[in-house]
Amino acid sequence: MTSKLEEARKIINEVDAQMAELFVKRMRAAEMVYEHKKEFGLPILDQAREDAVIEKNSAMIEDDVLKEYYIDYIKHLMSVSRSYQYRMQSGLKVAYSGVEGAFAHIAAGRIFPDSNRVSYRDFKSAYDSVVNSESDVVVLPIENSYAGEVGQTMDLIFSGGLFINGIYELEIHQNLLGLAEAMIEDIKKVTSHPQALSQCHDYITFRGFDTEEANNTAVAAKTVAEGKDCSIGAIASVETAEIYGLKVLEANINKSGENTTRFAVLSKVKANSTSLSNSVLMFTVKNEAGSLAHAVSIIGKYGYNMTALRSRPLKKHSWQYYFYIEVDGSTETEKGKKMIEELNRVCDKLKVAGTFAPHSEI
Repeated sequence: MTSKLEEARKIINEVDAQMAELFVKRMRAAEMVYEHKKEFGLPILDQAREDAVIEKNSAMIEDDVLKEYYIDYIKHLMSVSRSYQYRMQSGLKVAYSGVEGAFAHIAAGRIFPDSNRVSYRDFKSAYDSVVNSESDVVVLPIENSYAGEVGQTMDLIFSGGLFINGIYELEIHQNLLGLAEAMIEDIKKVTSHPQALSQCHDYITFRGFDTEEANNTAVAAKTVAEGKDCSIGAIASVETAEIYGLKVLEANINKSGENTTRFAVLSKVKANSTSLSNSVLMFTVKNEAGSLAHAVSIIGKYGYNMTALRSRPLKKHSWQYYFYIEVDGSTETEKGKKMIEELNRVCDKLKVAGTFAPHSEI
């Protein structure tokens, strides 16, 4: 019995020694993965990739009982790798527009949890910080389900040299915030961004509040916190309330239950597209009858489903427009390359602005 126990422990010790070496080797590879993700502005967690690895690796375990434990083991190992990468991420500089507590600040924190978030006064300043290598990536709003596209962001993407390497959906919940000692009955006036006031119009009318516009929801919360007036409330997020020491007097007061903002992550380097990626195309067409229809028909011809089609005026050319299109699928496939080649023949200017994984909620 003793000899069998000693033999078993000897095997375990030998395996543990091998695993220690392999663990270090794996973590060094995790460092390389992080550097790639940092360069391309990609989040650390890639759930689809992790699920695929678990499925592939667990298939090598024939014992069904052990397979269950192996899946737990590999999940924990991936969690350790992510934890290490998050520690490395503390040096990543993520630019956003607005003050601390703004929705862009919240989105940047959810996409890059342990990063160094850097505030800029406007979209262009945040964008240019990446161009000038002051920041590694920039997070900018590209569309809101309530108010539509964010034109300034689209213009920057069209005219600039940064690439979209991710689009993430942040569900917006507006809340009535007040001072810690305030009660909802004390509130006489609310302040917030005009869009937030509009989203909460029914609630504001029901309560009979006066309104005051602010540059954004976070500025409104900061103003209330500094004003020390219990009769003034702010409309903003729960995260913003925590930052400025305010109390949530009533939650989820916006009338639209489907209020979502999409944020684009942009960096200097274009991410490698995969078959699971969606693509963003931006182009102008020749000033000829049917040119836009021709371009759209080419996209359909190669089997790409368009999920978005928008137009924006060209700033320096009156009554001329550029077009923004999102399609399901990669442009790096053989058919994708043929589509781009054919589009180049009918477009004055064409750029593949980036790729993103579909349905990325934060």
